[in-house]
Amino acid sequence: MSYRDRKEVLTAWYAARREPLMVANPAAPSKEQAGLGADSATELAAAAMTATAATAAVTATAATAAVASAAATTTAAACAKSAAVVAVVGASVELRDAPRLLDQLRARIRVKHYSRKTEAAYCGWVRRFVLAHDKRHPRDLGGAEVEAFLSRLAVEGDVAASTQNQALAALLFLYREVLGVELPWMDNVVRAKRPARLPVVLGVTEVRRVLDAVEPTYAAMIRLLYGTGLRVSECVRLRVKDIDFERNVLTVRDGKGAKDRVTMLPSSLQWPLREAIARALALHALDARDGFGAVFLPHALARKYPNAAQEPGWQYVFPAPKRSIDPRFGIERRHHLDPDLLQRAFKRALRLAGIARPASCHTLRHCFATHLLEAGAGIRTVQELLGHADVSTTQIYTHVLNRGPVGLISPLDRG
Repeated sequence: MSYRDRKEVLTAWYAARREPLMVANPAAPSKEQAGLGADSATELAAAAMTATAATAAVTATAATAAVASAAATTTAAACAKSAAVVAVVGASVELRDAPRLLDQLRARIRVKHYSRKTEAAYCGWVRRFVLAHDKRHPRDLGGAEVEAFLSRLAVEGDVAASTQNQALAALLFLYREVLGVELPWMDNVVRAKRPARLPVVLGVTEVRRVLDAVEPTYAAMIRLLYGTGLRVSECVRLRVKDIDFERNVLTVRDGKGAKDRVTMLPSSLQWPLREAIARALALHALDARDGFGAVFLPHALARKYPNAAQEPGWQYVFPAPKRSIDPRFGIERRHHLDPDLLQRAFKRALRLAGIARPASCHTLRHCFATHLLEAGAGIRTVQELLGHADVSTTQIYTHVLNRGPVGLISPLDRG
């Protein structure tokens, strides 16, 4: 039965019930004219109501089923979302708990007791290598990517051969020591050929001019570099206990290659160094009064000797002008003087002396070795004073002893 038919039937049924109470309308058709009796109309209305109720029941059942299906779908989606959240959280926890690549690299470098400069250089090269390959993990890269990276350094970056070899050493250390990967291509990577460079050496007169132009604050340190052949890092890390004024001996602790050595102490530096030590101990007394005064001790000596960090012998001869926070341990204390301050002071003295040659503080080390050889010192003695592992490294200073190529005299200088 259609909607229109049901409507007509219901309309007739309501009209039949109201008929005894209504005045007969002459224009309205009678029941006989309509062809429906009262009983038939009632039966039809009841049937219509039954059909309507059945239809409503079916609709309600369908709606209930739809609601149940939607609820089931919502529950399934919620379960899937919860599972995805759990998976993401689990992955994030796993990634957070797993050490980062650079942290693994630093840990391995410290286990092998490499210097902090080596650690900083290796971490810098590994970071550049990863960023150059869209942050892909080095385990997914190989010899082709390493060679391409080194080639870009040489072609586009125009770096020196030593810089290119340092980058290669950092990447090989990463693969062999950190990732534990030993691949055949590692031994076949071409290393850049380092050119033979001669060091810059100032004459004795030039060195004197520079020493006279140095500021008083840094005069003792600059003279110490030239008089003992120390490196800049060895000079600023010098401690009170390393100077023996009685024997005119200076001990270098934990130098390049983690080696100790003994070198000479010029007599002319005894008084300047005593004054420097007095100033350093005065600063230490002020720090101790303020609740500080504990200096950095290497290799966990602070745990083995808890009071050694406060002792005068362990204090730096050339301390920094103010305290700072140790970046590795987060402790406020007074470190040694910044090497950059010494380098800048030497550059200023070089300009005041009127010397246009590209010299630095390390040039004084070259001058120390060359001037000793000129004075007749043995090359083995100079090797020990400089701390060279191989005498071939020291032999580079013999170039000035020839007074020209192979010791020949130019025809222009002949009478």
